[in-house]
Amino acid sequence: MNPEEATPHRFAFALMLLGNTILALGPWLVRLADVGPVAIGAWRLIIALPFLWLVARVLRQQPHWPKRALIITILIAAIFYALDLAAWNAGILRTKLANATLFGNTGSLVFAVYGLILAKGAPSTRQIGALTLAVAGGAMLMSGSYQLSPRHFAGDLLALFAGLTYGGYLIFIERARTRLQALPLLLLATAFAILPLVLISAILGESFWPHNWTPLIIFALSSQVIGQGLLVYSIGHFPPLVVGLALLTQPAVSALVGWLVYNERLSAGDVVGALAIAAALILVRLPERGLRRAKAGTS
Repeated sequence: MNPEEATPHRFAFALMLLGNTILALGPWLVRLADVGPVAIGAWRLIIALPFLWLVARVLRQQPHWPKRALIITILIAAIFYALDLAAWNAGILRTKLANATLFGNTGSLVFAVYGLILAKGAPSTRQIGALTLAVAGGAMLMSGSYQLSPRHFAGDLLALFAGLTYGGYLIFIERARTRLQALPLLLLATAFAILPLVLISAILGESFWPHNWTPLIIFALSSQVIGQGLLVYSIGHFPPLVVGLALLTQPAVSALVGWLVYNERLSAGDVVGALAIAAALILVRLPERGLRRAKAGTS
């Protein structure tokens, strides 16, 4: 871990939750874009890239060319990320938003379980309790609106694949994050993921050039620059278990947006599910700081 990030900023946890909230709004913007789903992912990264470079320059975190081992790690993360964006955007357009949110969040669970494995040793009762609460809460939030249907099957599979590849992306970002600051890492991962998305979009014969740039610009600035920026920043401050559980707040945000924007009623299960996720986050922050990764012997 970078020496300057050994102690988290007092607002780091709040910033992580803010980033997750912004990322949870992405599916609505995907549906507003007028290009192919994979092209949406490509434009998200292309538009975000100069803004990430500018922010990195202002904060004096200009990227340098890392050593080969680290470059390979970032490349693997970028490939996972490109596959995630391609499948996730396509899934959003082929299934209900609730279904896409539910299956897309499997990556959060993958990353949380990875955190338990990374900790080396049997997980504590609090860790298991927090993970169980968060998973149960997420399931309750989505159970009311989730609908299994042959019409949604292809979209559900794409969203599930996206969730699994997103878990891979987070794992390799976590590995690279121990040796690189947040903005240079995100800048390189974003740049490396553009070409695979452009190639996939071309192979699929998608409509690539947009007529309406507004949704794409908002999507790039909100989800990629701010949302992913805060997420990658958080990965340098918190262990995977905490980050993975925090990512599970996205179904709660989706339910809240549905209530505020689409006048969808919140059921008792929705409220209990949201409270369960909140309790999990509190629980995972209460125990010994032993949730923080041991870094003895690493650089």
